[in-house]
Amino acid sequence: MWDLVLYLGITLAGYVAGDIAKRKNMTLNWSRKVQTFAISALVFTMGVRIGSNDEVVGKLDSIGVYAAVFTLVVMVCSAAAITLTRKLLGINRFGLREKKGNDADVKQSGKIKKKTGFKIDLMTILILAFVSLGIATGYIVFRRSVENMTAFNELLGTCIKIGLCTLLVFVGMDIGVEGKVVKQFKSVGIRIIAIPAAVIAGTLAGSLICGILLPISMRESMAIGAGLGWYSLAPGIIMDNGFVVAGAISFMHNVMRELFAILVIPIVAHYIGYVETVGLPGAASMDVCLPIVERSTSSATAVYSFVNGAVLSIAVPILVTAIIS
Repeated sequence: MWDLVLYLGITLAGYVAGDIAKRKNMTLNWSRKVQTFAISALVFTMGVRIGSNDEVVGKLDSIGVYAAVFTLVVMVCSAAAITLTRKLLGINRFGLREKKGNDADVKQSGKIKKKTGFKIDLMTILILAFVSLGIATGYIVFRRSVENMTAFNELLGTCIKIGLCTLLVFVGMDIGVEGKVVKQFKSVGIRIIAIPAAVIAGTLAGSLICGILLPISMRESMAIGAGLGWYSLAPGIIMDNGFVVAGAISFMHNVMRELFAILVIPIVAHYIGYVETVGLPGAASMDVCLPIVERSTSSATAVYSFVNGAVLSIAVPILVTAIIS
């Protein structure tokens, strides 16, 4: 409970600071560098905790399989939930209220899709590199050399919490500086909240299925799904509560969710629907995957994508902490 208060309070403080900076026309170009350092340090520390844990190391191959299954089930359930929701709201496959799609939108989307290819974000590469380095360091350096592993894990847990708090401050600052959340909500209307609600419902439904299919507890499964694609935050919260194996699955699952989404967004947009694409990456729909969603669909769908990511990002620390604590 106190972790939830801490995370929300720090995020709110960051938002206030970002809003003040925006009103004073202050540029915070340095914040991206600090965020990059904080994320790199955070995932490196998580990697060390994974690599130094004999139980996790012995299950890394199966953890990868569990994460892949988890990702596929969750993405399918999220897309299905969005399809059901938009049909109930009278929104067509192009994200419009009209009964038929706009010919102009269809032609434009066709032109854009030809330009869209599989491109991995540089930050994703950096994170994968640092978590791999952390796992190797934990396995080679700390796994056998540390005498008091309990104290070592407590130290790592403290480092992870500091990293989480630092990251959340800057997440709040980014939202405050952008100042677009309220504007985006007003431009589409209250119905847009139904889309992230559908993504959350679909993700948790998929997590429930995975809790039945996979050899992990239902509590761990629901917490993993509640990460909603935020691989630099959710695994840290889970590990901070002592669930190292679940934290490792969470990290791999959330990374896979973003990578798989980058690959299939154009396909889903073409064959299933524009709005469904925003649910595939989860929280990453407002940052890394936003340009891909926009290029594969339309500017109107980009609004859904941004608001979806913003709502899910707010929901992650609440849901994960509430479930796993």
